[in-house]
Amino acid sequence: MAASEVRRIRLWQDRIETEVEMSGNGPALVYLHGPWGLPPDRTFVARLAEACTVYAPRHPGTTPGDESAVHALTGWLDLVVCYGELFDRLQLAAPFALVGHSFGGLVAAEFAAAAPGSVSKLALIDPIGLWRDDNPVKNWMVLRDDERRPSLFADPQGAAAQTFFATPADPNERAAVLAPFVWAQACTGKFVWPVPDRGLKNRIHRVAAPTLLVWGDSDRIISPAYAEEFAKGIRGARVKLVAQAGHLPHLEQSEAVAKAVLDFVGS
Repeated sequence: MAASEVRRIRLWQDRIETEVEMSGNGPALVYLHGPWGLPPDRTFVARLAEACTVYAPRHPGTTPGDESAVHALTGWLDLVVCYGELFDRLQLAAPFALVGHSFGGLVAAEFAAAAPGSVSKLALIDPIGLWRDDNPVKNWMVLRDDERRPSLFADPQGAAAQTFFATPADPNERAAVLAPFVWAQACTGKFVWPVPDRGLKNRIHRVAAPTLLVWGDSDRIISPAYAEEFAKGIRGARVKLVAQAGHLPHLEQSEAVAKAVLDFVGS
């Protein structure tokens, strides 16, 4: 993000450190990234910062040099507690807009449900949390890059796909770059991808903030029909399908997704 300020904050009884990138001017907006980390999302976040003051934290426990701290967390619900503390430390005036992608969307939705007075608007970009047993999560995680591309992107050879996959070829190095939190947790055996009754299924109805679900119309991992199913659990939730976008719509169609989110937040 251009002209951003980075703050390092220690949480969880000073055991875990996280970095928060802040930029822009205007109403506060918090962005929680997905399992591939914050770097791929910077173009999208910079667009949000044109209209808002964006707070974009790395998930606690993923700050470089702080690898051991991730083992202090036991799962995504712990992140909800961490974020409550983080927002207090940042002195964010409630209510603020909260935007989350994928895994970050799961955390954002749970936080909105647990702290309804803190969130004015909730935008979820291809979130997880109500996964059915027939969703190919485990199989997808072991696919080669050339097999992942058609699933992740509407245009597998487009600029977004090329940028996303411009990471080290070694699987261990790739894991460190793309998904430090999720894969680090998976290695400990503590992290579990949300499944029915262990995700948000029985709690999503507690979300009271106006909610927008953003989905790529060419998502081949979780079909756009799933967005409507997810939306049924949140009173008054709206669905926005993004044309010519796959599983990572905010990367492939950054301008369209940012406009949809900012229009929603500002409405």
